[in-house]
Amino acid sequence: MKGFLDFVRTQGVVGLAVGFILGGAVAKVVSSVVNDLINPLLGLILGSAGDIRSAYLEIGHSKIMWGNFVGTTIDFIVISAVVYFGVKKLKLDKLDKKKD
Repeated sequence: MKGFLDFVRTQGVVGLAVGFILGGAVAKVVSSVVNDLINPLLGLILGSAGDIRSAYLEIGHSKIMWGNFVGTTIDFIVISAVVYFGVKKLKLDKLDKKKD
């Protein structure tokens, strides 16, 4: 048990777990902003049924769900930007660099 506790302390597993949980919560908030605010506005602008994710191109019996792809891409870009600027703002990018 002592070896496990030493591992948790030295490897920062608790910090990693907290970061993982907070990252999931941030992803939910950002997804909500994208799904509930950005996508409906884009849907109105692009002439979709009010939600960009519902836009599709029908070819024969197949539906190409291009709106879902665009919505997922926007979700990814917004989450990436939040993570990037969050890391920069908190200066977490400096933690892994060797100190001279």
